[in-house]
Amino acid sequence: MSHTILVVEDDAAIRRGIVDALKFEGYTTFEACDGAAGLDMALGVNCNLILLDLVLPKRDGLSILKEVKLAKPTLPVIILTARGEEHDRVQGLKLGADDYVVKPFSVKELLARVQAVLRRSPERPMDVQQVKFPGGTADLQRRELRFDKGDRCELSDREMELLRYLAINGGRAVSRDEILSRVWGMDPAGVATRTIDMHVARLREKLRDDAHEPKVLLTVRGKGYMFAGT
Repeated sequence: MSHTILVVEDDAAIRRGIVDALKFEGYTTFEACDGAAGLDMALGVNCNLILLDLVLPKRDGLSILKEVKLAKPTLPVIILTARGEEHDRVQGLKLGADDYVVKPFSVKELLARVQAVLRRSPERPMDVQQVKFPGGTADLQRRELRFDKGDRCELSDREMELLRYLAINGGRAVSRDEILSRVWGMDPAGVATRTIDMHVARLREKLRDDAHEPKVLLTVRGKGYMFAGT
């Protein structure tokens, strides 16, 4: 089965070279020449990987990466950067990028990175739209909790994304720094993690999960939080 790759790159010659190389290897491609179109396509098309330039007109690559990781946390992204953009490259990795390729790069190197990331991606947990928990179901598209007794409770955007990320990584302790980076889209360095604890407490309350003996959102001492589900 052919993988589909979205290429977001404003330099027409580089973009054409990448697309031609991918097609030659049997990949299906979409392409965008600016950040606004790239974000629309990233959120709208069904693809297996995004190759994302960081310096783009209309919308920069890092802001695109933040939105993509909020909407599609499991979608792999490889960032394309110029040699002198080390800070942006590091920031991209903190925001959830899977790898980076420094310009100018060879087609052989790029294809090797693409193949490596796609090989890892089947191991990722799939994104979820509904999450079962004791006593009900979370509908993440509608941002609400539906309890078996018939009543409902609305979730904020942040609570919905927090629950989604923990559920996707169910059974694994997720650190506060990882939540800040992957859900909040923030650099965890120098940021107080108390805000994570407060959001978890509010989410537990809405899930009717006992704060003293939680069964759904567990606190893993020294590590973070873990979704135990049903």
